[in-house]
Amino acid sequence: MTAIAFDYPEEIAALREGIAGFIRAEVISRHERNNELLSNPRRKYTEDGAYTPQVLELIREVRMAAAKAGYYGMCAPTEIGGGGLGYLAYFVAWEQIFRQCGTHYWLGMYAVAHWVKGPSPVLRKVTPQLLRDVVPKLMSGEHSMCFALSEPGAGSDAAMIKTRAERDGDGWRLTGNKIWITNGPYAEQAIVFAVTDPQLASQRKGGISAFLVPTNSKGFVIEKLVKMWGHQGTLEAQLNFDSVRIEPHQLVGELDQGFKIAMLGVGLGRMYNSGKSVGLARWALEQGFDYAKTRETFGKKIAEYQSVTFPLADSAMHVHAAHLMGLNCAQLLDRGLPATKELAMTKAYCVEMCKNAVDRVIQTHGAMGFTNEMYLTDAYTELRIVNIADGTNEVLRGLIAKRMLAGDLDL
Repeated sequence: MTAIAFDYPEEIAALREGIAGFIRAEVISRHERNNELLSNPRRKYTEDGAYTPQVLELIREVRMAAAKAGYYGMCAPTEIGGGGLGYLAYFVAWEQIFRQCGTHYWLGMYAVAHWVKGPSPVLRKVTPQLLRDVVPKLMSGEHSMCFALSEPGAGSDAAMIKTRAERDGDGWRLTGNKIWITNGPYAEQAIVFAVTDPQLASQRKGGISAFLVPTNSKGFVIEKLVKMWGHQGTLEAQLNFDSVRIEPHQLVGELDQGFKIAMLGVGLGRMYNSGKSVGLARWALEQGFDYAKTRETFGKKIAEYQSVTFPLADSAMHVHAAHLMGLNCAQLLDRGLPATKELAMTKAYCVEMCKNAVDRVIQTHGAMGFTNEMYLTDAYTELRIVNIADGTNEVLRGLIAKRMLAGDLDL
């Protein structure tokens, strides 16, 4: 049965079914074989908070298995060897992954190339040398990347970045700092955004360029691992560039036009977070309703109490609406429409409503909801984070209002 009156294109339906099978065969099985390693923070991370080599090898195995199966690079452009699938495939894939995996089987995050960690449309315009020497290892899943845009003084207002790439012969010298860089501790390549024309940048007319930089370059330093929410480990890093040499072939896209690539990445992130939110909320609600049918208090199943089931029903309505918004927005984008307002609305609504759904499921479980074995608090943490990632909800509301004030009143 389905609550969605939408006929998925045949290839999308097959993709969804295939990913579900891949998750069972390659992700859940690895977690079952390596449960203590992947679930125990004392074994999962080193003392400084990085993944252990054993964990990194399992991540690489999943990436490479997914690449071989055709899922990992399915949304990467055909120009770099990807499947060229669009936003609908991206949304559907992530919704399926997080609904099936929750936050327990977290290796599922590597079944499809996340836009900051692997090949995606942000690499569509790479030079022939990068296409020959670097991209194949990203496409195969052997290597990964990170997306180095945010800085200590430039988060939501990304155009305020201070990192500089100054001319040095036929190349550049890269100097500056980046923070909140997901996969920064582990990536072999970083797409780094830097000011190449200060005058244009100050006028917000360009002046920012993108470069693909090996993380083992001289002067490229992982300054520190940034831990959040009291967790023992992290995916985030602060990066420092001390006169890193950049060769001409490392330029991605056009000189001084890198901000367009950055915003393309942010747009992908908003669609990813919408799919992730809907998937996690559906995963949580299924647990909530199952628990309500079995847990007894005062001689009754708690499903008989409206105080328990009505909040879950409210969240079910909200998640259903979020699911429809995600599907609609993905189709608009796949038609080549900007859908700026609609993407902002979708991301903000999905993460807010779905975070609330997980919170209500935790409440349904009582004290059990806070235990590590339920993984619900991990889901809540993830959804609370994406209320900020790729555009805070306040920034998105401002964008929605701006578009509507300018006459974009279609709803």
